[in-house]
Amino acid sequence: MADLKKLAEELSKLTVLEAAELVKTLEADWGVSAAAPVAVAAVGAGPAAVEEVEEKTEFDVVLKETGPKKIDVIKVIRQLTSLGLVEAKNMAETVGSKVLTQVGKEAANDAKKKLEEAGAAIELA
Repeated sequence: MADLKKLAEELSKLTVLEAAELVKTLEADWGVSAAAPVAVAAVGAGPAAVEEVEEKTEFDVVLKETGPKKIDVIKVIRQLTSLGLVEAKNMAETVGSKVLTQVGKEAANDAKKKLEEAGAAIELA
């Protein structure tokens, strides 16, 4: 059996982009999805049944537009992701790029605020 503690230590060393790539690889290799399962209401439940709405806890920070201050946006992307200059520049120039994936609400809002202050248009998905 694998040493789970050692495995957890190794995974904690991954960058956000490396972790996202790992998820994609595992999904493809194992034929599964990392998306949270959606609760389905029971068939035949009467109108009195109340559906519980789960609050979203993980968000993607998506770049919709770089804006006029592209250099400032690139600097913020580098701070948030630890990407190199070329990778951050490519991300800033690609509409719909996910700057961060599956991060908590607080981290997503903080990243959104920083990127918008730099002039970018951001969407949390």
